[in-house]
Amino acid sequence: MLGAALLVLAVGISGVAATPQGNAQGDAQGKESPATLVPLGQVVPAPASVAAGGSPYEITQRTRIRIEGGPRAREARAVGRQLAEILRPATGYPLPVLPSPPGPPGWGRKDGIRLALDPRANDLGAEGYRLTSSRKSVTLTAREPAGLFHGVQTLRQQLPPRIEKDTRQRGPWKIAGGTIKDVPRFAYRGAMLDVSRHFFTVEQVKRYIDQLALYKVNTLHLHLSDDQGWRIAIDSWPRLATHGGSTQVGGGPGGYYTKAQYKHLVAYAASRHLEVVPEIDMPGHTNAALSSYADLNCDGVAPPLYTGIEVGFSSLCVGKEITYDFVDDVIREIAALTPGRYLHIGGDEAHQTTPEDYATFMARVQPVVAKYGKTVMGWHQLAGATPADGAVAQYWGLDRTSPEERAEVAEAARNGTGLVLSPADRIYLDMKYDEDTELGLGWAGFVEVRRSYDWDPAEYLATRLPGAPASALKGVEAPLWSETIENSRHIEYMAFPRLPGVAELGWSPAATHDWDGYKVRLAAQGPRWEALGMDYYRSPQVPWP
Repeated sequence: MLGAALLVLAVGISGVAATPQGNAQGDAQGKESPATLVPLGQVVPAPASVAAGGSPYEITQRTRIRIEGGPRAREARAVGRQLAEILRPATGYPLPVLPSPPGPPGWGRKDGIRLALDPRANDLGAEGYRLTSSRKSVTLTAREPAGLFHGVQTLRQQLPPRIEKDTRQRGPWKIAGGTIKDVPRFAYRGAMLDVSRHFFTVEQVKRYIDQLALYKVNTLHLHLSDDQGWRIAIDSWPRLATHGGSTQVGGGPGGYYTKAQYKHLVAYAASRHLEVVPEIDMPGHTNAALSSYADLNCDGVAPPLYTGIEVGFSSLCVGKEITYDFVDDVIREIAALTPGRYLHIGGDEAHQTTPEDYATFMARVQPVVAKYGKTVMGWHQLAGATPADGAVAQYWGLDRTSPEERAEVAEAARNGTGLVLSPADRIYLDMKYDEDTELGLGWAGFVEVRRSYDWDPAEYLATRLPGAPASALKGVEAPLWSETIENSRHIEYMAFPRLPGVAELGWSPAATHDWDGYKVRLAAQGPRWEALGMDYYRSPQVPWP
């Protein structure tokens, strides 16, 4: 389920030390009036345009969810069922999902909540939607199912936070009158979860997917391999999972996804209109693989499994042909499981690989990705080699990143390489908020909520990567590395409230970007997270209820 029923599952999560929230949930609920009407458009991410006015629509016992999609009605009906799953627990209403027309006697075509797929709505693009609310109906219109789904996320935020509860709550359930027209700024709006340093179960990943979907994130980047663990079964190299996946940072039990589990995660993400980008980091960050198969080492000796957090000490053997047999097998098997466009080959912090060997390795590996029908993604160090045609480089640099490295990235962009921005000192969600944060690291500096939000991707590109064309910018992605992150509560505490700001940078027009307005809209999300059973950091920069 999309709503509270999934997000309040007990998924083996433990509390975060020193996260003083007191009785915040009860306090917030106590202050929330049942008659609360969320002003139209006071949601995250901010919509492209809002025209408020007219009477609100009230969801009642008699409300029907009506589907209009012509030949694509089945796709619209799937979104309608997801909406019903969100609304039924707290309202207690049946909310049948019906074709429109016909309906029960006495129900006009325009009554209820209407979901319409309109192939003529080219102005809404692949992900946009239009929401119109009046006394008799709420209508969501989109050209594609993804747009309807994103519109549903706006609709649920237009209702009081208690709509997210999994038990019946008091109404009324009103949606402010007017029209929202909304399309995303960038096509790529991502979040990365590192399941290698610490392993996360299928249910924990699904929980995070639901949280990402609420904020219109459309890409889940899974970091599936690193020095500390290999997290996906590969039939042709079985010890990668059984041996390489048998531990994690600190020496815990680790784990890995079977192929069936991985396919389930991919399908679950797709049902929430997120595309999964699998990453196998190489030639560095490979100790788990090197420990699993001695032949992948230049000296033929397998190192022990690694449970620390230092980086840059491992490398596949560039000069051995078996290395490329290994790469071919791994990419072939993962590509067959992944319907999305991209396959991420890492490429960062390969300190044990000479620049010449690095270029040789990437020249051999990138065509393998294309051979199996995928587009190369890599960390921005890929620009130090020759990126493949159509490749996308993920820039995670800092303000102190060398001019030479930035120039390489800008040159690659001029030559056709796409860019996704993930500046570590802005949107690495594992960075500490301040010096007292119990979780996270601080090598990129402290990243409070305002710092993670208050920058513009286009301006950042122009100033940090001068010479890179604006057309190269595909979007933004917020990575969450897991050296100190062990469970869902840790994920939530570090991702929220920063992740919604990154989502807004990716979705909302630059003209809507304003910290003073955003922090008020963000504060209103706190009671919603509490209703969903989520932990979060109560930043002093945000005026929480």
